[in-house]
Amino acid sequence: MANTQNFAGWRRVFYGLRTRIIMWYVLLMTCSTTLTVFAVRQVLSVRLEERSKQILVQEVKEFRQLFEGYREFGCCEVDDLFDDFLSRNIPVDGQFMLSFINGKFYKASPTALPQSLARDKRLLNRWSRLRKPERGEKITPNDNIRYFALPVNIDGQKPGVFIVMHSTESELEKLNEVTVVMVLVTLMVLVVASVVIWAVGGRVLRPLRLLTATAQSISGSNVGERLEVQGSDDIAELTMTFNAMLDRLEAAFTSQRNFINDAGHELRTPITIIRGHLELLGDDPEEQKETLAIVTDELDRMSRLVNDLLLLAKAERPDFLNLETVDVALFTEELLAKAKALGDRYWQIEDQAFCWIVADRQRLTQAMMNLSQNAVQHTKREDAIFLGSTVKNNEVCFWVRDTGEGIAPKEQRRIFERFARVTNSRRRSEGYGLGLAIVRAIVEAHEGRVELESELGKGATFMLILPIQVSSNLK
Repeated sequence: MANTQNFAGWRRVFYGLRTRIIMWYVLLMTCSTTLTVFAVRQVLSVRLEERSKQILVQEVKEFRQLFEGYREFGCCEVDDLFDDFLSRNIPVDGQFMLSFINGKFYKASPTALPQSLARDKRLLNRWSRLRKPERGEKITPNDNIRYFALPVNIDGQKPGVFIVMHSTESELEKLNEVTVVMVLVTLMVLVVASVVIWAVGGRVLRPLRLLTATAQSISGSNVGERLEVQGSDDIAELTMTFNAMLDRLEAAFTSQRNFINDAGHELRTPITIIRGHLELLGDDPEEQKETLAIVTDELDRMSRLVNDLLLLAKAERPDFLNLETVDVALFTEELLAKAKALGDRYWQIEDQAFCWIVADRQRLTQAMMNLSQNAVQHTKREDAIFLGSTVKNNEVCFWVRDTGEGIAPKEQRRIFERFARVTNSRRRSEGYGLGLAIVRAIVEAHEGRVELESELGKGATFMLILPIQVSSNLK
């Protein structure tokens, strides 16, 4: 068991959300850094090439200007031209100038040539014998030399060759050093940022760990824990949603527990009555007939209870309603005709809505009859019961109003719960306290609501408020 827990712990470390965030961060930073370093190196390489070309063009231009000046003033000695130009120009870093006279090396500035060029005797011999201008590039593993060679041939004198070149070896070394520094700095930043993100990620994801721990600790007898909401971000919203879910679970568990206790209590009474009478059953036919009547009545009550419980269970199913188009005015008149059979009261229609509604006629009739039966049980013969319907704000309202004993304010919310009864009533209801719960289930299945207005001694009004347009999920 301990090994399993250790494995699960290490698995959370390597495959947890925080680890995956770090891994994705490192991957993205590595890719972006690689692309950045490559792009910067390419830009610097291009600028280095342009600078090398500009140096060659500039030196060649200055040499030609000097050469034209020499020819204009009649000073046309090749060695004097080379000496004058080499003495006037100080080469920049990586720049070299060579001169050949009559196929032999004459002078160079600076005197030390690049190693890759000094070892290439064939190239130097070829340069010394050039008769046409030549522009080219010599590429080696560690260097890139660009050159411009100009033959100098004046009035039959000894031919000369002037060569200006630029080596990028030193610049490439600096570029490599800069690249290495960039990579090292980026790695250091990446390591530090990863550590910071790991620590910050732990704090940010702490509510999720608490949420997981709370979810693991929840059971049917322990749903009272709640998470503290901090901030107003997505995790805070998730925490509030989780707390709201726990509230609903707690209410559901409480309702389920009360439902089981109440149902067990309600079923225990008729079972006890039936068992007692059957155990005392004698041989007298008259006594057997009375006992059979009592047992049958108790079984009928149990059957009504089971049917009501099944109805409440079916109310959660999507096929609970059988929708049809209902003429509200005609439906109101039908309700009154059926309600009159429930008791000798003064029955009357207060108002009628002349419209159509999409609803389950049988379920609505059942709900209104439950309200009418409830009104009969809590009124006297001389009291009045009014039924009606009206349209307001794109909703249809059905109501049952009586002039009976009324309901206390503290009871008005509780009576819609299962097995709830009015405690201040002077009359004992014959039902199990499921009637109003069934009414609310039917109305909520129609996406409507039940409202109650009542005062003690002034009667009560139960209103079923339904939308005229039914939503698509009920079709």
